Amino acid sequence: MLDIKWIRENPQALDEALKKRGADPESAKLLALDEARRQHLTKLQEAQERRNAASKDIGKAMASGDKELAEKLKRRVSLEKAELQLNETKARDIDLELNDALARIPNVPLDDVPVGADENDNVEVRKHGEPKRANWAREHFEIGEALGQMDFERAAKLSGARFTVLSGQLARLERALGQFMLDLHTQEHGYTEVQPPLLVRDDAMFGTGQLPKFSEDLFRAGDDHWLIPTAEVSLTNLVREEILDGEKLPLRFTALTPCFRSEAGSAGRDTRGMLRQHQFYKVELVSITDAESAIDEHERMTACAEAVLKKLDLPFRTMVLCTGDMGFGARKTYDLEVWLPGQNAYREISSCSVCGDFQGRRMNARYRVAGEKQTRFVHTLNGSGTAVGRALIAVLENYQNEDGSVTIPSALKPYMGGLEKIEALED
Repeated sequence: MLDIKWIRENPQALDEALKKRGADPESAKLLALDEARRQHLTKLQEAQERRNAASKDIGKAMASGDKELAEKLKRRVSLEKAELQLNETKARDIDLELNDALARIPNVPLDDVPVGADENDNVEVRKHGEPKRANWAREHFEIGEALGQMDFERAAKLSGARFTVLSGQLARLERALGQFMLDLHTQEHGYTEVQPPLLVRDDAMFGTGQLPKFSEDLFRAGDDHWLIPTAEVSLTNLVREEILDGEKLPLRFTALTPCFRSEAGSAGRDTRGMLRQHQFYKVELVSITDAESAIDEHERMTACAEAVLKKLDLPFRTMVLCTGDMGFGARKTYDLEVWLPGQNAYREISSCSVCGDFQGRRMNARYRVAGEKQTRFVHTLNGSGTAVGRALIAVLENYQNEDGSVTIPSALKPYMGGLEKIEALED
């Protein structure tokens, strides 16, 4: 959430930022609500002062024995009290309206983010590895089905479209990928492993920006909970409503969890295979830091995600997203796109974002700087380190052999019991 004080002082900057994102200007509406709130608070304060003064006058009248004046003042206080209650209700309504409007405004992009409309305007930052090309290369779902260990029909019987049943060595390979990523991030990159809840309440979803604007992308679980779309929600909210010691920042968390997404805005996209599922595993990276360290932490987090792909020897490129393709809460985002020979294309496998104090403000998560009286809102970052299902897709397509088998990457062999390759099940 953006600071209304900043908007008050920089209305043109807000509208220019929204224009870069392809959104309509909002400053006039927000400032009108803010002004109404401030005027009403002034009116409320004046009414409270009148009531307090009248209450004191009652005491004086009683002390002087003027009961008639005291009763007259009591009637006035009673009327003012009723009016005050109405004004307090109105003040809460104005606050709710302003806060709801602020909650729907996306974050302001950093100055170095390229301006653009959509993914076609993203900019390549660097590239790693040489894309593999073969005219016999097949897509992951063709490989998995031929191996007899990837079943979409049975998954559809259980749950409908956009679900997969993995079995045998493919199920083990997905598990191996998740464990490999967790070990890398905890042992080499300094992240603390967390096993967080998969069900969270409204305020946690609000804290990271999924609510109120993106409820259709989520799965509701009863009246009080949501299934997490990413462990970012659980991990980032670990510090909600807390005041942290600034000297102990950054905090770095990682988790391997299932994620659940309705894919409401993706009708007709990637309907074949595992690329876009309602349920999938992902290793998430979250950093909680201060204002001064956030940009460097973003570069560090992106490098941690890149290290996963480098150790798996998967060709990829790093893209900086343009203003029109960034997520709601991001100020700047790097996407890692892995090469898929079966599609003959790069596809996203990780997204790493720096969010400034946008989420910290929504969570009321702050930190204290030594020698300063005032606290500051934490700065947050999140990234995929990486999407496990998409890593499985990338391994299948990049390590496929012409005979239909799949070679196990060296980095994963310890997690696969030394297995060299996955071959089709015998009838």
